[in-house]
Amino acid sequence: MEPTPEQSPHHAYPDHWEADVVLRDGGTARIRPITTDDAERLVSFYEQVSDESKYYRFFAPYPRLSDRDVHRFTHHDYVDRVGLAVTIGGEFIGTVRYDRIDGTGRPASAPADEAEVAFLVQDAHQGRGVASALLEHIAAVARERGIRRFAAEVLPANNKMIKVFRDGGYTQRRSFEDGSVHLTLDLEPTEKSLAVQRGREQRAEARSVQRLLAPGSVAVIGTGRTPGGVGRTVLRNLLAAGYTGRTYAVNRAFDEGLATLDGVPAHRSLGEIDEQVDLAVIAVPAHRVPEAVADCGEHGVQGLVVLSAGYAERGAEGRELQRELVRQARSYGMRIIGPNAFGIINTAETVRLNASLAPESPARGRIGLFTQSGAIGIALLSGLHRRGAGLSSFISAGNRADVSGNDFLQYSFEDPDTDVALLYLESLGNPRKFTRLARRTAAVKPVVVVKGARHSGTNPPGHAVPVSRIPDTTVSALMRQAGVIRVDTVTEMVDAGLLLAGQPLPAGPRVAILGNSESLGLLTYDACLAEGLRPRPPIDLTTGASPQDFRDALAEALADGTCDAVIVTAIPWVGENGEAETGDGQVLAEALTKAVAGGSAKPVAVVHVEIGGLAEALAAASSTAAPRPRTAAPRAASPEAGADRAATTAPEATKDRAGTTAPATPAARTGPTAPGTATATPALGTPASGTPASGTPASGTPASGTPADATADPETPPGPGRIPAYPAAERAVRALAEAVKYAQWRRQAAVPGKIPEFLDDTIDEAGAAALIEAQLATAPDPRGRPLTHDEARDLLGHYGIDVRPTLPAPDPEAAVAAAARLGYPVALKTTAPHLRHRADLGGVRLDVADEEALRRAYGELTDLLGKPAELLPVVQAMAPRGVDTVVRASIDAAAGAILSFGLAGAPSELLGDTAHRLVPATDRDAAELIRSIRAAPVLFGWRGSAPVDTGALEELLLRLSRLVDDHPEVVSVALEPVVVAPQGLTVLGASVRLAPPPARSDVGPRRLPNY
Repeated sequence: MEPTPEQSPHHAYPDHWEADVVLRDGGTARIRPITTDDAERLVSFYEQVSDESKYYRFFAPYPRLSDRDVHRFTHHDYVDRVGLAVTIGGEFIGTVRYDRIDGTGRPASAPADEAEVAFLVQDAHQGRGVASALLEHIAAVARERGIRRFAAEVLPANNKMIKVFRDGGYTQRRSFEDGSVHLTLDLEPTEKSLAVQRGREQRAEARSVQRLLAPGSVAVIGTGRTPGGVGRTVLRNLLAAGYTGRTYAVNRAFDEGLATLDGVPAHRSLGEIDEQVDLAVIAVPAHRVPEAVADCGEHGVQGLVVLSAGYAERGAEGRELQRELVRQARSYGMRIIGPNAFGIINTAETVRLNASLAPESPARGRIGLFTQSGAIGIALLSGLHRRGAGLSSFISAGNRADVSGNDFLQYSFEDPDTDVALLYLESLGNPRKFTRLARRTAAVKPVVVVKGARHSGTNPPGHAVPVSRIPDTTVSALMRQAGVIRVDTVTEMVDAGLLLAGQPLPAGPRVAILGNSESLGLLTYDACLAEGLRPRPPIDLTTGASPQDFRDALAEALADGTCDAVIVTAIPWVGENGEAETGDGQVLAEALTKAVAGGSAKPVAVVHVEIGGLAEALAAASSTAAPRPRTAAPRAASPEAGADRAATTAPEATKDRAGTTAPATPAARTGPTAPGTATATPALGTPASGTPASGTPASGTPASGTPADATADPETPPGPGRIPAYPAAERAVRALAEAVKYAQWRRQAAVPGKIPEFLDDTIDEAGAAALIEAQLATAPDPRGRPLTHDEARDLLGHYGIDVRPTLPAPDPEAAVAAAARLGYPVALKTTAPHLRHRADLGGVRLDVADEEALRRAYGELTDLLGKPAELLPVVQAMAPRGVDTVVRASIDAAAGAILSFGLAGAPSELLGDTAHRLVPATDRDAAELIRSIRAAPVLFGWRGSAPVDTGALEELLLRLSRLVDDHPEVVSVALEPVVVAPQGLTVLGASVRLAPPPARSDVGPRRLPNY
């Protein structure tokens, strides 16, 4: 929206203040600045506000706005006077305004840093979080304009508004003056205000996905009149799954006399339906989608699944169509899955939704699945079905123009029916947010990710998101830091998901192996060693072992305190006639299931070779797929169907003030049992002991998102879960190894790391900020500049990082003078870019003991490599002997600040043996960073060498982390080499680059991304 000539010419319309937000009930709205064009909208909005709300706003009866009021509330300079509006369908539903004031409360301009703020929200939209969202955004605007405090006068009876201020998390002061409550809010973000903001974001985004997955009614727009076609297929799948809500077929080409199609009401438009439709599945050509979206928005549809193709996957023109689709849907308060989507599935018994192209709905289970590819989604659904696994929910997002993997993580965190989240991702729209959400979700339930398009450097067609330039190895390391189980293939994802969904987490890496084949046991043993596990010698039960022998051996292994997991290997029995007996899988499955029925906190996996029916029998005996009652006949929608609509709502959902369903808090069991916090694991499909079947937490169960694992009785043994079966030892062991690493991460995450307080006493943050500001002010290039060696030393010194000085040596005499100043022995080295850190090319001379040796070395250097002006030689005092390492920090526009560590030279440059962590790093991150490279033993006394001072190295990492976290203008730092000795370390070289910081997508008020 453009400014008019009446607006202040030197304060242009701030379009960067515009934002789409998700409200408390999961619907969307748009926040934007108010302009002079909004006079009629403002008057219409005010007419719909109740007299009581008007009284609370103006402290007196105020039935209508005068022309002067309208002019004042629509004319702003966007600095001292700012107004924001929340709109749905282009109409105002809420407003906020601030006016800058001085110490006496009179209108003022900068440098006055206080403003008076006032809100007004339509009564019909109160309780949806509109005022809370406005407070976040108006506070960010005020900080941008130099305002540090808000003042507000609120009537004592206006409890809702007082609560908005109180719950915002800002530091506030309150007093009672002249019959009103006077509130002052400090606008500087606090840990509490950030936590409040992210908590609201989490709940709102989770509910927005829950509205899509648990609708009370569904309309398929584009249902064909004849069998076949996308729309007709989705309608058939909805009915075949036994969807519990009301279903409608919509097609503007239907004959006027057509009343039903496949037993459900048929309509030419949504306007003909006499109830509000919750979800619309759009299956029409792309050029007709805008018409369908407008029809949905005008009739109150809450969400869309757009199956139509022809968008960003077709190039620039399609990408713009996709952006317009998202803008149109959000303007009506709707979220979108797609376009080019495969569909969604919810197997909850109270929903039974299959709004997808999958011909068969998967069985009900405890695994949630999100995929950005329809083809991969089909393969995963097929693979899970073949392995006997069930799903709780499934989203195939296509071009993921709106609902993304981040939204799915928000939903999975709260979903009581999901124990494991599986995600196939081809792009990360907001990597910082993804790692934050993944870390929180992984703390209560496993998150398993396959990342496609790892090495292309570009996004797949249709994914209009920022491209991150960081290597895939770095992405993998950052996911591991966040607790994500990163695997390479969809097969590995299914393998890991089955184990994690059905078995408790292992307490350690010790593995017992037993079976009736010595060879298969040895293969399993070797696979365990290759994956870093600690296997015990395999127990050979011999080929004559009976199912009872398996049962006894497994029970004994589970009772053995010297192992943490058990792998059972089995080959077919050979009969007396020499033929393999492959039909005994059912008997063996029963024996193994009975062995674990007594309750064990150890995971069990089975490796089998051609034993017919074993995997199926194990899945049926103890499965992630809950037993499913006979599907009821699909109910056709009718005017009378609204009477029983409440009965089709998921029992774990609750109604908020706007009347929409909201997800319940995480259920008592939010993932595989962590070691030491075992919880009862009942047969799937039945409630845990003491927990109502509806999913509502029982008395004493956490009900505010707190993982119940943290409060569960550690003495309660888990019950039997699904025993996963694998056709190869390597696959079973790899899945178990991932579970071991994840369990270790869970244990460590329970006690988070910290940043040592001693750093604060040796860091001059203000001095560093002044230096950075001065350097950027003189930078000829607006993109920033590299610092000289001395400038870098000065900046790093403010953070307690001492860089050994170097003195230039443009000729032999200067070299001798420098050595005399520094003291012998010295190092003579070149600093030319093509020779830097290349001792192998002869550009470094170490341990130069005296003047004669220095002159000789100088002559050798110039004779070998070139003139001094080309080599740029320097002299530096020798450092104590140690291990050469390299420490780096850099800013990626998408992923954020990244701290890296490796050994200098070939290990990091040739072999890529470098570890990475997100900034800010804790003491635990620093310790893990130096221990996670493959060459780490060199630091700890490898082959009899002296261990180096890893404590000093960890402190250096923490100091560098603090520097780039405190000053985002420091976009790149390289400390190379850092020589780590048995006592202390020496930084011999440093390069620093300053630049204006890249925009961050994970700070500021919450908003939906616009790609």
